[in-house]
This record gives sequence, C-alpha cells and structure tokens, in this order.
Amino acid sequence: MITDALLLQLGYNASLVTLGATLLGMAAGVGGTFLFLRKRALVSDAISHATLPGVALAFIVMVSLGGDGRSLVGLLAGAAGSAALGLLIVSWLSTRTRLAEDAAIGAVLSVFFGLGVVLLTVIQSMRSGQQAGLEGFLLGSTAGMLRSDAVIIAVSAALTLALVLLLRRPLTLASFDPGFATATGQNTARTDLAMMGIVLAVTVVGLKIVGLILIVALLIIPPVTARFWTERTDRVVLVSGLIGGLSAYIGAALSAALPDLPTGPIIVLAGFAFFVISLILAPRRGVLAAWVHHRAFQKSVHLRQGLLALAQGQPIYEPLTLRLLRREGWALPDGVATDEGRGRAARALLDETRWQIIRRDPSFEAAAAHYDGLTPIERVLTADQIAEVDTRLPSARVVAP
Repeated sequence: MITDALLLQLGYNASLVTLGATLLGMAAGVGGTFLFLRKRALVSDAISHATLPGVALAFIVMVSLGGDGRSLVGLLAGAAGSAALGLLIVSWLSTRTRLAEDAAIGAVLSVFFGLGVVLLTVIQSMRSGQQAGLEGFLLGSTAGMLRSDAVIIAVSAALTLALVLLLRRPLTLASFDPGFATATGQNTARTDLAMMGIVLAVTVVGLKIVGLILIVALLIIPPVTARFWTERTDRVVLVSGLIGGLSAYIGAALSAALPDLPTGPIIVLAGFAFFVISLILAPRRGVLAAWVHHRAFQKSVHLRQGLLALAQGQPIYEPLTLRLLRREGWALPDGVATDEGRGRAARALLDETRWQIIRRDPSFEAAAAHYDGLTPIERVLTADQIAEVDTRLPSARVVAP
C-alpha cells in the first residue's frame, strides 16, 4: 500500500493531496532559503503561531452567519489576516521600540498562540464546535480532506512557488547585501515585505497539510540541508526546493497509506532524514568529509615534522610519525632515512629555511601570510622570487633536493 501511495495509485483525491503537498514543500523550500539567508528564521515561527486565533475567529464568524464553519477558504482567510496582523506588530515593536526582533517575535508568538488556544476552548463549548476538526490545523491532517480543499491547496501552493521564482533575484540581492541593493535603487523594505508575504502565504497554505506548529520546519530544514551541498545561492535555492518537495511528497504519501499517522510530523521527519544524510555524506561540509580532511591534514603534519627531524638528524619519538614515514618508504623501522627519504627531508628543510627568510622580510609580507608549514613555496612565489630568496640562504644549509 505504501508503494501504491508513492506511485500515486491510491485514487484521484489522495494523488491530488500528495501533489499539492509537493508543490507546497517546493514553495516552502525555495521561500525559506531567503528567510534563512536573511537570518530571520524566527519570523516564520511567529507568523505560524499567529494564524491560530485567525482560524478560530473565522470559524466562529462563519458559524454565527449560519454556516458550518468548515470552509477552507474562510479558515485560510482568517489565518492570513491574523498572521498579517502578527507580522505587522512584530515589525512595529522591532522598529519603533527598544525591543530586539527576537524579543518582539517571542512576545507576539506567545500572545497570539495563547489567544488561539482560548478561542479553541470557546469553540469546543459551541454546538458545532465538537465537529469543527480545527485540531488538524495544529499538526496537519489530510484525512477526510475534500477534493475542493485539495484543489485549493494545490493551486495556492503553485501560485506561491511561481511568485517566489519571479522574485528570486531581488530577494537574493537583499539577502546577501542590503546596502548594495539599496545603492542600486532597490527598495529593500519592500523586498523584505515581499519575503514576509511569501512566508505568510506558505504558512497559510500549509496549515491543513503540515500544521501551524511544524510549518516552520518545512521552511527552515530544506535550506539548511541544501547548504551542506553547495555554496552558490542559485543552487541552494534549487536543492532546497527539491528537498522540500521530496519531503512533502514522501510524508503526504505515507500519511495517505497510513491514515493513523499525522501528515505534518511525517513530512518533517522525512525532511529531517534528508538533513541527517546531508550532515553525514555531503562532499565538502559533511561530517564524513570533515573527518577525511582532518585525517589527511594530520597525516601531512606528521610527515612534514618527520622529514624535518630526519633532515636535522633528530630521533623520531612519535610512533604514528615513524609509521607514516615507513609506509611512504622514507624511513626504515629504526628511524633511519632511506635514500628517497633523505632527498625528501633535504627538500623539506630547504623549503622551511626559505619560509623563515620570507617571514623575516617585510617585502614578502603578503607571501608570508600563506605560511602554514605545509603549503609548497612554489604555490606562493614565482621562480624568480625563489631564486632571490635562495641567494640569502646560509651556505651550510643549501642542500640540493
């Protein structure tokens, strides 16, 4: 059954929900990238929690007008209104008072969420409140979702994704260098407002699928995961959208196949799985790559120190250094250098002497900054410069490599 869900074989409605969730995940991943680069990830948390009173108020208003209060369009409209109000309050508090943005976010998040919980308690006491199903907006739920609801979510997610792609260039510029963006004539305040609008749209659209508590994870986990794989912004945006889409696709499909599992947490866990894989296996920033790099660096340091010891006739006491020298064929088991080892040792000592001369000469200040004991001098100086340095070598230390 899980295979059928992943292959979109559980019926039209389930397939539509899965595709809508995928579009939502892609929009969240792409939009969340700019939020992550702008270092404003907590804003999404405030927006998501600020939607709860709007959902509750929309339900109460629709019921008081004679409806059943379950219209998804009405509930999402209420969520958008309260989220926008929360965002405006955060902006006002952080710009017009002495409160830092994180403090303003914490205050708005707590107050709005507390108000939402109170309103939910009120709804439970209403005649139609027992059947409201508003708890699905907390953690996300696609069970019992109508076809019209799935269509609304899919179309809204697609429009949000299109908007993000349309604004990606000004968003990228404002995220990296707001000062330069302003100098080129870009209205960064308006760009920030557009970014917040995109986050708001993703949050509101994702309420039914992911839930207001976990939507922030869908906005942040994909770009954080993508950052392990690349340093270029356009590729981070692409990979983040891909990870967000795959996480939502897998989570929604599993939730359709196993209705007892809540949709939102499964989507977040799928995204976390991608994060763990990237954390371990990413080629440059992953834990495994860092371990390999550390081991290679450690080996280089031991070999360099071992060669300098051989060149100066000093005993080698470190077992690892001697073992590495023997493995390279540069030393015998008793620590005596081989013919190749003597040549390597002489070259290492010559380079070290050159570096000492360079570091004492102010005219080579720029080159001296590259000294780390491992970088070959030929990568820093030209042949003419090396020849000039060699004229200053002590005659007793000049040894042919």
